[in-house]
Amino acid sequence: MNHNPPSTLASLPVINEVAQQTYPVSALYVLATPIGNVCDISLRGLHLLSIADAIACEDTRNTSHLLSRYGLNRPLLAAHEHNEREAADKIITRLQQGERIALVSDAGTPAVSDPGARIVDAVRNAGLQVIPLPGASASITALSASGLINDRFYFVGFLPSKARQRENELNALLSQTATLVFYEAPHRIVDTIDALLQVFGPARQIVLARELTKLFETVHRCPLAAAPAWLAEDANHQRGEFVIVLEGAPPAEDDSAEADRILQILLAELPLKQAAALAAQITGQKKNALYERALQLKDQAG
Repeated sequence: MNHNPPSTLASLPVINEVAQQTYPVSALYVLATPIGNVCDISLRGLHLLSIADAIACEDTRNTSHLLSRYGLNRPLLAAHEHNEREAADKIITRLQQGERIALVSDAGTPAVSDPGARIVDAVRNAGLQVIPLPGASASITALSASGLINDRFYFVGFLPSKARQRENELNALLSQTATLVFYEAPHRIVDTIDALLQVFGPARQIVLARELTKLFETVHRCPLAAAPAWLAEDANHQRGEFVIVLEGAPPAEDDSAEADRILQILLAELPLKQAAALAAQITGQKKNALYERALQLKDQAG
């Protein structure tokens, strides 16, 4: 049995490495902050916050509160969706003077369903360095706990608030085989789940992840048909910010064998070009691809 006392965080060798690493000046640091649990920040991110000349943030009050939790106090610059272009100009000027500027959003990774992309674009266009400091992301957090097995995911973010626009966007995703990831606010969660059920049907698996990393974190998985009842059974189930993870469409069956069968029938009666054109109308596949396949079938037949 090991009776050695556990190491404290301050005693870990990696703590010294953080300060010894290089943090270039005249650089914008895109820094992910916690999505709930204040401890979910990287050591490198915490150090950068302590040495940045200024922090560009979505809401100065939220960021000021976060910094106070870490015992930090740095100058703040407002950089939200309504002033991104003006903020970018100010940030570029300061970077050109040799400063380090951290860019943060209220929670999670900036520029992902949050302000920041225009600032990053402007800084890059000015020929200045952009350095990402990775960390918390609500979408990746929910995906990791979903158990939905798929090598691909499609990040949708927030759906339109108007019902018709939302329905159109969902219909466009109906055949998407990648796992779908949505963000949603508590006051719209019921309507969004109803819309998902209407478009995607009852059988697909859905994961409702709310209040991720916070005290009342919930990650609930069920068939889409059961999601409205789960939301209705407890008022708390509708509270907090949501990540919705939805199973993708099943892969389309391989229809090459059926296309070959149709081509062989048509080739027995029609010229090659006409057979390929008619096969394209029947199967919905591309005419040029079917023409090439018809050539192969004809050669194989001798």
